[in-house]
Amino acid sequence: MLDLITEKHQKKSFEDFRRCFSREEDFRKCFTTEMVEDFLKTLLSLMKIAFVVNHEYRRNIKKFEGRYQFCSEDGLKVAVLFHKGRMTVEDDVLLDDPHITITFRDGKTLMNFIISPKQDILGSMLRHDVSTEGNLNYLYKFGFMAKQLQLMMPQL
Repeated sequence: MLDLITEKHQKKSFEDFRRCFSREEDFRKCFTTEMVEDFLKTLLSLMKIAFVVNHEYRRNIKKFEGRYQFCSEDGLKVAVLFHKGRMTVEDDVLLDDPHITITFRDGKTLMNFIISPKQDILGSMLRHDVSTEGNLNYLYKFGFMAKQLQLMMPQL
């Protein structure tokens, strides 16, 4: 169906996890930028699937136009585009004119933000973990859609 993470990345990620846990390091310190980028793209793919299969969720982008640039200072670049009721994700792309650019200090900071039960963008900005450029309303809109997606997921 959808190739969320390639087999090559799955094997590499598994080896990275195994290496980290064998040295008994802190779980969050083990994430490489590439692993975080794969995780982010997987979450964005889940969001795309939810837009396709859930009519109520699709209302969020019905007449919404937005260009998001997610970056980290250690090389992560993912663009998310909402146009004509569709969502596209582009890898290793810097948009010319995004509505908002969200730059994380590093991949680990992005991962900590994503898996945090309470995502506090203002607190992250005050700690200098995140910087933004552009209209913050787009960030809050994206946060709202991400929270809705999280609430739709079954409890595991």
